[in-house]
Amino acid sequence: MNEQIKFEIKLKTKDLWQFSMYHANSGTMGVFNLIFTVLAFVLLVFRWNVITNGNRLLLVCCLMIFTVLQPLLLYNKVRKQAKLPMFQRPMYLTFDEKGLNVEQGEQKAEFAWEQMGRMDKKPTMVVLYMDRVHAYLLPKNVLGEQEKVFYDLVKTHLPKERRRGF
Repeated sequence: MNEQIKFEIKLKTKDLWQFSMYHANSGTMGVFNLIFTVLAFVLLVFRWNVITNGNRLLLVCCLMIFTVLQPLLLYNKVRKQAKLPMFQRPMYLTFDEKGLNVEQGEQKAEFAWEQMGRMDKKPTMVVLYMDRVHAYLLPKNVLGEQEKVFYDLVKTHLPKERRRGF
């Protein structure tokens, strides 16, 4: 079986923003963000009659840091990023038994399955981390009818410890 699965990817601002949100709210930082926000909310609700107006304002600001401000700042950042030439041209990712072929314009790269770091299945996308800095994003809408075949190929070639959510 030498089946090829090819995806044409043109990342939109929304895709980059979702990835940034996943990244910003994962791991230890995500746990801290959640605990900080919940504590601010609990203090605000249950201590409303006891605290001063200044402290109420401070707690409202604390609530808004990770629920409003951070998403807006990330969106503004990726909105600028999405305008870069590298995000304007489509990228083609082709997966087969050997690994991954990447094409964008004149640039081409090949990676064996052993060279791939980790693949995470998120609610709106699949993220292929090549290393700590480089990643390829496959939005769910790009996977289309090939989604199950793609997941089966990944499960066949990537060990369980290098894939999450599959």
